Amino acid sequence: MTVHDPNTPFTATCHSPRVRSVATGTDCVIGHDTLRRVDRLVGVPACVLLTGLRRLGAPARLRRPAAQEVRRVLFVQLAESGSMVLADPAMRAVAARSGAQLYCVTFTANRASLSLTGTLPDARVFVIRTGSLRELATDAWRLLSWVRRERIDTVIDFELFSRLTAALCLLTGVRRRAGFHRVGGIGLYRGDLYSHPVRFDPQRHVAANYLRVVEAVLGAGSPPDAALAPRLRLRAVAPDEFAAVRAKLAACLPGSMAHHARLVLINANASALLPQRRWPQTHFIALARALLEHDAALRVLLIGAAEDRPATAAIAAGVADPRCVDVAGRFEVAELPALFRLSAAMVSNDSGPAHFAAVTVLPVIVLFGPETPRLFRPLGNATVVSAGLACSPCVHVGNQRRTRCSDNQCMKRISVAEVLAATCAVLDAPPQGERTAPV
Repeated sequence: MTVHDPNTPFTATCHSPRVRSVATGTDCVIGHDTLRRVDRLVGVPACVLLTGLRRLGAPARLRRPAAQEVRRVLFVQLAESGSMVLADPAMRAVAARSGAQLYCVTFTANRASLSLTGTLPDARVFVIRTGSLRELATDAWRLLSWVRRERIDTVIDFELFSRLTAALCLLTGVRRRAGFHRVGGIGLYRGDLYSHPVRFDPQRHVAANYLRVVEAVLGAGSPPDAALAPRLRLRAVAPDEFAAVRAKLAACLPGSMAHHARLVLINANASALLPQRRWPQTHFIALARALLEHDAALRVLLIGAAEDRPATAAIAAGVADPRCVDVAGRFEVAELPALFRLSAAMVSNDSGPAHFAAVTVLPVIVLFGPETPRLFRPLGNATVVSAGLACSPCVHVGNQRRTRCSDNQCMKRISVAEVLAATCAVLDAPPQGERTAPV
C-alpha cells in the first residue's frame, strides 16, 4: 500500500452524461459510449478536413483578425466536473495576468460544479445540453454565434478526451486558439487546428498542464516548476449558507445527535464513466463501523447525488447504526462548501466531491486505483491511498479512459485498515488554523 504525502503540491472526474443534474434538474441521456463514438466517427474526419483547409488557406470567415491583446477568453471544459475545479488556477492566472474577462462553455450537468469556485459569473457560461444528439448539435451551432456576439478573442481548449472541441474552436473564427496537441503518441489526434499547440506532459499534474496552455497564450514561455504548483483560492461561505446547511443537518440527524457532532463524510460513489474507481461497498461498511467505534462523538454521513441512493442506502443498512446517516440527494452542489466547512474529514473514491472539497480546508482521504494521482490528485488538503499495483493506471489521456478491466483489484486491495489509519490520523491531529465549526 502507498500513502502519498498530502503536502505535495499539485484529478479529473467525470459526471456520467446519464444523470440528473442537481442544479438544473435536466436529464442528460447521451451515454458515454455514444459520445466517444460520435467523437471518433465525426471528430477525426472533421480534424483532417479542417487541417487541410487551414494549411491550404482557410475561408475568410475562419481567419478573423487576431486581437492584439487578450481581452475576452473562452475556456472549453465540457465533460468533467472535477476538472472544473482543477482548471480554476489557470483561469485565475489569465485574469490576473491580462485583466481579461473570462467565459466558459460546458455541459449542463457540470454548470453547478463550475460555480463552486466563484471565478466565473453565470452570465458568461454557455451551456451545451446533452439530452439528445440533436440538442448537442444545435447548441454547438449556437455557440459559434454566441462567441462572435461576445467578441471572444481567445479560445483555450482544456479538453483531454475530445477531438470535436478542437474542430469547434477553429470554427468559432477566433484566431488565437490553444489546446493540447498530440506529440510522441501522447493524446488524441486533433489535426493541426490550434494557433498555440501545447504538448501534454504526462509527468505533470493536469492542473499544471492547464497552466502551461495559459502560459503559451500569454507568451511568457515555459514557466518554472514553482509556477506549476497550482493552488486554489478558498471559497468564502456566508452565514446564511451555514444556517441552511445546519438546518438540513438537524433534520437528517435524529434527535440530539447533531449537537456538537463531529462529521465524517463518506463518498462511496463514482460516475458511470469509470465504475472501476469504486472501493467495494463492504469495505465502506467496515470503515464506517470502525470510525464509529473509534470515536463515539462521530457521525458518519453518506453523501452523493439522488441517483446514488441505492448504493448509499445499502451501506447505511450494512452499518446498521443510527449514527451513520444516508444523506444522498439532500444537499445541492452549491451547499457543499458549507457542509465541508462543518465537517472534520471526508473519505472518497476518486470522483467529483474529492475535488469539490479543495475549495475548503477539509481533509480528504481519496482512494486511487485505475487512474494515477500524479496527474489527477485533488488540489486541496488531500491524502491519497492506493494499492500501487503494477497494472495501475490502466486509463489515461491516450485511451479516452477506456479499460477492459472487469475486476478492479487496484481498489479491492486497498485495505480498510489502511484507510482507517489515514482517516484517524486526520481526526486525531491537533487543529491547524481554520478547520471546522460545530454542527
